Amino acid sequence: MERSRRPVARHALVLGLAVLLMLAVSVIGCGKKGPPVAPERRLPAAPSGLAASIEGPAIVVRWTNPKHRLDNTPLRDLTTVKLHRREDSADAAEPKAAMLSWGRVVGYDEIASISLANPAPAQIQGGGVMWTDTAPLRLGRRYVYVVTAIDGTGRSSPPSERLPVVFVAAPSPPRDPAAVAGDSQVRLAWKASETFTDGTPVTEDLRYLVLRGVGTDGPLAPITATPVTTTSFTDTGVTNDTTYRYAIRAMRVEPGRPPATGAASTTVTATPVDTTPPSPPSALVAIPSASAVRLAWNASPDADVALYAVYRATGDGPLTRIGTTAALNTVFLDSNVRSGTTYRYAVTALDRARTPNESARSNEATVTVP
Repeated sequence: MERSRRPVARHALVLGLAVLLMLAVSVIGCGKKGPPVAPERRLPAAPSGLAASIEGPAIVVRWTNPKHRLDNTPLRDLTTVKLHRREDSADAAEPKAAMLSWGRVVGYDEIASISLANPAPAQIQGGGVMWTDTAPLRLGRRYVYVVTAIDGTGRSSPPSERLPVVFVAAPSPPRDPAAVAGDSQVRLAWKASETFTDGTPVTEDLRYLVLRGVGTDGPLAPITATPVTTTSFTDTGVTNDTTYRYAIRAMRVEPGRPPATGAASTTVTATPVDTTPPSPPSALVAIPSASAVRLAWNASPDADVALYAVYRATGDGPLTRIGTTAALNTVFLDSNVRSGTTYRYAVTALDRARTPNESARSNEATVTVP
């Protein structure tokens, strides 16, 4: 009986040593690679920075795509982002929690799956994404948005923060815009929007976006860093002799809610022009000789001078322009003179405007030709 137990004991001892050896090898091997990472920590981080605005009949949603995973390692294979939406009443309690289950956000509808390789109609710039939700929206309802990010192996991030948006009517377009061109500026004015798109009257103060484009067609873009609070605006960021086109959009701003911007007004055009004359030349002197009078003067200090105009009068008569010379010249030779005649001279500066502006006259210089 004792002999039969010994082989069994030896067999058990051998198995035990083998198991210990395998564990030791496993521990040594894992030590070289570091501790294993839990699968959930390798998921993409959630998109961030959700924001929205109401643009007429649509809600525009913006967010930033993640650049890291939940374990803070770089996310280099982001392929898709998905936008989810839930509709409820505006006076509902806290929006329903967003929980991911089998690739779906429970209680939310997926309204967009955006491939980063071909994102249209979404707009992507850098890591920022903009999606215009044009699905049927009902005034007075609350729409809650969340976004998820998908990597190259199909793993999804947790849902982003929730973004609730109460859909309200935007203002109607401002009325009767007008543009008056000036020197390096355009003065704009318009009449305030009186109703919202649902026909209800405007009872609160609105803000206004000023849009501008170059030429008589092409895109318009906002030119003010923040919406203006009045119904007038002076655009000083323009170039003379260039035609600009303008339109105005009204914006509804309520505390705690995204802004609601209405459609643009009709467009108006204006072409600012240079109406400021240059400074006059100075220190004009005239040196007569038997056959000519040589003139010299100090240049106008203005950089946009194109020409100098020379004026002459006989005796006490009126000054008449007798010639011009390029701005780089500050001398002029009048060879059409008669001996024994007294002449008066003056010089002006003309700028490069489409319709040149002329300066005041320089001092007069009087000489008698010998």
